[in-house]
Amino acid sequence: MQRKRAVIFDLDGCLVDSEPLSLEAIAIEMRALGVRDARAREIGDRFLGVAMPVIVDYVAKRLGGPVPEGFAQQVENRLLASYESKLFKIPGADTLLSGLQKQGTTMAIATGGSLRRMRTTLELAGLDHWFADTACSAEEVANGKPAPDLFLLALDRLGRNAADCLVLEDSPHGIRGANAAGIPAIGFVGGKHLDGKRDQHSAVLREAGAIEVFEELSSVERFIQSYTEDVTK
Repeated sequence: MQRKRAVIFDLDGCLVDSEPLSLEAIAIEMRALGVRDARAREIGDRFLGVAMPVIVDYVAKRLGGPVPEGFAQQVENRLLASYESKLFKIPGADTLLSGLQKQGTTMAIATGGSLRRMRTTLELAGLDHWFADTACSAEEVANGKPAPDLFLLALDRLGRNAADCLVLEDSPHGIRGANAAGIPAIGFVGGKHLDGKRDQHSAVLREAGAIEVFEELSSVERFIQSYTEDVTK
């Protein structure tokens, strides 16, 4: 007898190819504040997968003083405006989600983005119907990734135990957060923000605790199908 599984997905970089847009929006707003050397690639290397308050703290250190109150909102406004024409799903996302649903696998989102960003992303990408009651934002918990809070919230909404779940993540912070919640995590390196450094990032994800790392969602689907656990010890 096998347990039915649940899968918790990071959203940006795993189901939608939005990380390049996000990182560039942050870099543009940082440069507008006077951090002239801010570049999307460097920001991704430092902060991929973390919530905005962590980035704001970094910007404050670079400025040597407080960040203007509207910084995070300006980043989000710029980002969501770009989504209207530039947001695309990761190839294979719909096939993966449909296949998991047919197997009876329940699914949730655990994203470091705000509620507004999460809801807008899911709606524009046409993914909202997969996660009607199980989409979780870092805005809803005390501590974002790599703390376990967000994944524990997702487990609660799924009504599942950690042993019944897998997580799909593209950041080491997310992998560590999943593991801190007791959930095995799969790494994903198929997003465009990882062009030219997939091997390097795969090693980072494995070091963070990923049990496997994949570049295509079709491979993720096959792995999840085969990753079963006997209920009896």
